[in-house]
Amino acid sequence: MKITSKGQVTIPFEVREKMGFFPDTEVEFIISGNNVLLKKVRAPSKRSQNMITLMQGKATVKMTTDEITALTRG
Repeated sequence: MKITSKGQVTIPFEVREKMGFFPDTEVEFIISGNNVLLKKVRAPSKRSQNMITLMQGKATVKMTTDEITALTRG
């Protein structure tokens, strides 16, 4: 297997199928020594996503990030 001039490699069909790598699947590279691991990125759970959606735009305190950090760290 070779890397193209654009830095691309083709993942063999059998590997894509076994690992569930379909078009538009998000992946990440993990470097460990001389090895590279290709890992599928887990999507946030539906419950987590629903909680985030419900909280968006609900903040009522007008504080800067620095002020919030100072309060939480003491």
